[in-house]
Amino acid sequence: MVGTQLSVRSICFGFLLSLSFSSFSFTKAQTPIYQGSYCQNTTQEHLTTAYKSNLEIILSWMSSDAATSKGYNYTSIGNKNTVYGLYNCRGDVVGYFCQFCVSNAAREIPQHCPNSVSAMVWYDFCILKYSNENFFGKILTHPTWHAVGTKNISNKEETKKGEDFMRSLIRKATVETSMLYYMDAFNLSFTQSRYGMVQCTKDLTNDGCRECLEAMLAEVPKFCEQKLGWFIWSGTCMIKYDDQMFYLLNNQSSSSRESDKHGGRKRSKILIMSFSVMGSTTLLCLGVYFFCYRRRDGIRLSSFHKIQTEEMLNTDLPIIPLITILQSTDNFSEASKLGEGGFGSVYKGILPDGRQIAVKRLSEFSGQGSEEFNNEVMFIAKLQHRNLVRLYACCLEENEKILVYEYMPNSSLYFHLFDDEKRKQLDWKLRLSIINGIARGLLYLHEDSRLRVIHRDLKASNVLLDHDMNPKISDFGLAKAFEIGQNQANTKRVMGTFGYMAPEYAMQGLFSVKSDVFSFGVLVLETICGRKNNGFYLSEHDETLLLYAWRIWCEGKSLELMDPMLENSFKASEVEKCIHIALLCVQENATYRPTMLDVVVMLGSDRLTLPKPKHPAFSVGRKFSEEVPKSKRSKNLLSTVVTISITLPR
Repeated sequence: MVGTQLSVRSICFGFLLSLSFSSFSFTKAQTPIYQGSYCQNTTQEHLTTAYKSNLEIILSWMSSDAATSKGYNYTSIGNKNTVYGLYNCRGDVVGYFCQFCVSNAAREIPQHCPNSVSAMVWYDFCILKYSNENFFGKILTHPTWHAVGTKNISNKEETKKGEDFMRSLIRKATVETSMLYYMDAFNLSFTQSRYGMVQCTKDLTNDGCRECLEAMLAEVPKFCEQKLGWFIWSGTCMIKYDDQMFYLLNNQSSSSRESDKHGGRKRSKILIMSFSVMGSTTLLCLGVYFFCYRRRDGIRLSSFHKIQTEEMLNTDLPIIPLITILQSTDNFSEASKLGEGGFGSVYKGILPDGRQIAVKRLSEFSGQGSEEFNNEVMFIAKLQHRNLVRLYACCLEENEKILVYEYMPNSSLYFHLFDDEKRKQLDWKLRLSIINGIARGLLYLHEDSRLRVIHRDLKASNVLLDHDMNPKISDFGLAKAFEIGQNQANTKRVMGTFGYMAPEYAMQGLFSVKSDVFSFGVLVLETICGRKNNGFYLSEHDETLLLYAWRIWCEGKSLELMDPMLENSFKASEVEKCIHIALLCVQENATYRPTMLDVVVMLGSDRLTLPKPKHPAFSVGRKFSEEVPKSKRSKNLLSTVVTISITLPR
């Protein structure tokens, strides 16, 4: 029992310490901080048009190139009025965050150095330079800049140890690894550690880098020797020393990890011992409770996290740093929120390269959301079609589960279709285009994709509209993949949206491609009439949308279903054909429903003779038999409809 208590307490302490440490590192790395700029050959006159044009091109190139490079690159633009440009991110920063820093620098350097033929700008995570002269490979040791901390060195021996430590980093950066950067830590004492980093721009040779770094180190006695933290840099290299870990752990060297790990263990032991002496009875009790009663949940979450990580790696889906997402969404601010659902919240953001994104953040309280997240990663990463929403990247960091999609500026079909004012903008040509686009997207899922995917939650709110009002199917949280030769599956966990679910799925848990066909039929009817299927029976018709549409079609009055707002734009033959196809899709017996290939062919042809639809699926509404003339009824038409009411909330 004593051993268990100590184990629990150690777990609690370790958790608290790691949380504190992670928070510190993250906060320090959150925003690229402007350090300074150096403007040369500044003129009161405007730059020539040719030079300015080349400069704009090279700044734009650096902004985009930084996302896919190894954190640095340099090139020149133009045979005349040539501009030479270079960017270099800190060795521990790559990918989206490097691009964020470089893009920020490229955007702001004209403001810091207006009308400058040559300029440099520094941030704590990157440097950007341009000039009308070729500076690649040239060492710059003058001028230099420096910044110092507020704390003074209390131990005189630290000066010598710190200098030796920084020299060892220079040696590792230029001789042992040839990386031109290195970061590491050492234990000054049993309770204190020191951290350092050296780096050169990647256009230098090893010898050139060493010369530059040693020149920076020679500046320390002049400005920084008595300070606990300092930072010295020139246009081609930098050195930094501090008592706090300022670099990121993502890409640091293995020796740096080992050094920090050993130091962390020592400090953790001391803190644990101190805390034990203080007698943390409360924390111990909470720890025992957490360990005993929450352990299984923790194991489940840990396993889920591991599975997700492995599956994401298998899908080749890019991983985006959490820090980039926070920057793009203003720390998930309310102003950037687009909406909220069962999965969690969705936010609008802007990546460093200017792309607008929709960020889907799994709520930590959403049990259903965990499975949805897994499905989204598994399916959308492998699916590419113009009528499916594109998934850019995902993030599993700091216990966050986040998906990053392309941003749809026109929101969802639901947003337009069921709003009296916005619906006016949806003329018949546009509605028909949306219907066709949804059909093609479903056909791809069912027949043409690498996986045979059943969406299971097709509805107006899951059809998003891009800048040109092209429809894109979204939200694959409930999707299921079929194996080759598999046509139907069964589930005990029926999930979806009432009003769009096929009867065999809602009542028996059976789903197939025909389940999606049913949902498509409902969606087509809603698109034509501008009314929701759910709640339609509360209107003056006192019938469900499906029963009403089928009845008036049988009476030869199907155009009465049409939204009055389409009166000036519709083509009667097209509207009637779409209603006819929709009724084929919502037939009660799944066997009679067409496939999505059949639907696409029918939508694209004016010469096909369409089969007569049979009775639509069950629904909520009044019985009817005598209202439909016998001459209009099909042979298998039921005389009554059973009134059924089910509630399956999403």
